[in-house]
Amino acid sequence: MDEKREFLRHTLAALAYRANRALQGSPDEFAAFTGCGKTPAQILAHMGDLFDWALSSAQGQQRWHNSEPLPWGEEKARFFAALTALDGYLAGPEPVRAELERLFQGPIADAINHVGQLAMMRRLAGYKVPGENFYVAEIKTGQAGAEQPAPVRTF
Repeated sequence: MDEKREFLRHTLAALAYRANRALQGSPDEFAAFTGCGKTPAQILAHMGDLFDWALSSAQGQQRWHNSEPLPWGEEKARFFAALTALDGYLAGPEPVRAELERLFQGPIADAINHVGQLAMMRRLAGYKVPGENFYVAEIKTGQAGAEQPAPVRTF
């Protein structure tokens, strides 16, 4: 497999791991937190849209859709399904019909920022996220779903 494509897949795995940490154990009430502009549910719906768009771009049929947030549990599942779908496409034999660098600089980099935003919003809403040393985390290419390994070292 192309090194750039493989590295992009590892980036998706790291994003999934970090998103899992930011979302794991978040109560349904967190979805409606209004202390920072958009609600977590709106942000997560946007993140799902980003990965739907990235997949359509990779397939050569770029489409954008603004989704209304689903109930919190469903929205979390939708996000990880969209992330997994993109990873699966990148893992497959089909050609990627978008520049990998543009997939990174657009939807993936945007989603990375939003994961940090959700983690910060959780703290502001009173739902603390434990600190973790992500450098030693057991992140592996292909792990793009909600099921992620346990933390290796928390703070």
